[in-house]
Amino acid sequence: MRALVVFVCLSVSCLAQRPHPCESPPLLTGSLSVATQSEKLMAYAKYSYDALGKRIRLTEFGSYKNKTFHLDVLLLFREGVMYKINQKNQTCCKKPLNADFHPLEIPQNASLLGQVVVGSSSGPGEGVLVNSWGGELHMKKGRAKYMSTVTEFGCIPVSTLFHTNKSGWMVTNFFNNVIGLVEPQRLIPPRFCKGAELEESPDEDPMTFFSLF
Repeated sequence: MRALVVFVCLSVSCLAQRPHPCESPPLLTGSLSVATQSEKLMAYAKYSYDALGKRIRLTEFGSYKNKTFHLDVLLLFREGVMYKINQKNQTCCKKPLNADFHPLEIPQNASLLGQVVVGSSSGPGEGVLVNSWGGELHMKKGRAKYMSTVTEFGCIPVSTLFHTNKSGWMVTNFFNNVIGLVEPQRLIPPRFCKGAELEESPDEDPMTFFSLF
């Protein structure tokens, strides 16, 4: 009987625990989709994410202003450079990356919006427990509002709503996430990028992570 009482107390204690801001795993591989409020952009991408080395690889295709595009970029935040890679032609374009690295995490000052089950809670394996958070980020060009949803266990990103004055609301959905780097070599510039010269036109703003979308 005592054992039952202790078990019930522990269960109630676990259920009563309030979710806390968290950090996603430092190494992730998966896919994502991006769409903007203006409907000028819709894209699908495969990504490799390394928070330890501050590196991101995005291979995406989509539509922007009714024109299709394909983009393969390697973002090296520590070095402050971005490589636009063309595997077919074995060419590489090297550009400045004047942006801070933003890890996949829930900031400590985020506000909990709610905890829900995505899918169904009727049976085992039918749903995923997630937490939704909201707040503001201080960017170089002003403030940006966001709402992020991550899994309760593991802090795996599920979706993010991000608002800037430039593009309005932008929604990103993550799926097929795998903890770790499936292809570590994707975060290293290809051999044909070795001799690439840094390009920066005077009438063109340096590329940043968020301007890619």
